[in-house]
Amino acid sequence: MSAVIDMPAVRGKLTADAPLAPLVWFKSGGAAEWLFEPKDSDDLADFLRDLDPAAPVMALGLGSNMIVRDGGVPGVVVRLGKAFAQVEQLDATTLRCGGGASGILVSSKARDAGIAGLEFLRGIPGTVGGFVRMNGGAYGREVKDILVQCEVVLRSGERRTLAPADLGYRYRHSDLPEGAVVVSATLRGVSGDKAAIAAEMDRIAAEREASQPLRSRTGGSTFKNPPGDKAWRLVDAAGLRGFRIGDAQVSEKHCNFLLNLGNATSGQIEELGEEVRRRVKADSGVELEWEIQRVGTPSPLQGRGPERGGVM
Repeated sequence: MSAVIDMPAVRGKLTADAPLAPLVWFKSGGAAEWLFEPKDSDDLADFLRDLDPAAPVMALGLGSNMIVRDGGVPGVVVRLGKAFAQVEQLDATTLRCGGGASGILVSSKARDAGIAGLEFLRGIPGTVGGFVRMNGGAYGREVKDILVQCEVVLRSGERRTLAPADLGYRYRHSDLPEGAVVVSATLRGVSGDKAAIAAEMDRIAAEREASQPLRSRTGGSTFKNPPGDKAWRLVDAAGLRGFRIGDAQVSEKHCNFLLNLGNATSGQIEELGEEVRRRVKADSGVELEWEIQRVGTPSPLQGRGPERGGVM
């Protein structure tokens, strides 16, 4: 991918043609035209303000719920590092969390502060920026239930504070503007017993370990649950448990997870997902919707026989 965008000066780290596969859970996909790791919020705001308005911008967290297509991602990928991973207690029940802080870190800080209601974040494998954007949820709770406000830097470089009402939250979706980056979020729970909070977090961790292929190259939950049903049940009922295209496989442990068994391309993983959607629709009449973000440019080979590989 050729680096053709004229880049503003930065204080953080700016890398051209940066491989993204090492940064995402599937360990597949192409490069970012530019990867920007800002030093702080000012660095990010100045950069976006001075960047060519035509250049696309995408935020990247832990890469846990994302397929980066094999042709790579045009424009700029923004990755928030340690400077954005701080968690600060504001009062007895409120935390201010950097956009790069993980769900595990936030829930652990809440536990240590005796703040209940944030335990479910232990079950979300992502960062604050990602689960604020996607209204991340697990175990009956969603980010909209605990979010007080979030600080974002818009694509224009303008800073803005948004309340939940501004985000238009739905199931795994928000109206956060394209190119906006969540740099922090204020989350509120309720006072709770530290031992009880720890026990609930341990239960969530054990349940995830028992039911999900967490130690595999995966992208987490692939499809949204349709109203009144579970995506995994529909995939299983269609006989797709363990179904493969090359090294891309439907998990045998949890049918709503796709796996990279070793050498799957992102094209094969996405093709597998589309085949699952097609077969579930034929079997049950339900059209599954993608929950995983699919970003970037497909390889010119995507959909051709040589890339497809063997189907099992």
